[in-house]
Amino acid sequence: MPIVHHQDAPVFELPGVTFTGLTSPKRGSRENSVWRVVVQPGIPGRPHRVTREETFVALQGRALLEVDGVAHELTAGSAFAIPEGSLLALSNPGPEPFHAVSVLPVGGQVIVGDAPAFTPPWAA
Repeated sequence: MPIVHHQDAPVFELPGVTFTGLTSPKRGSRENSVWRVVVQPGIPGRPHRVTREETFVALQGRALLEVDGVAHELTAGSAFAIPEGSLLALSNPGPEPFHAVSVLPVGGQVIVGDAPAFTPPWAA
């Protein structure tokens, strides 16, 4: 598997959220897609479901992770494994950016509302 250097990793933007793709099937991984996520201050979560277990590892700042209606605070050094099928939303109500690494098994997809499941581009 090749090394993916941060400066060479693809970057994907949503309003207030940046995803930096690290490993994925397009970048040499066969088992897990891994990316870095940065959520800017004041950004609300976007509810969605995952079809496979997803793990967040908080690196810097703090965020609220709502999973099936229960809020959990993520702070630097904490981790949370989100069970498949759970409804989740990651928000940053704080004054500084939140940084984390996320891991999703290859083949895992996201479901937003009633739309069909899809593979996020940072995990493809």
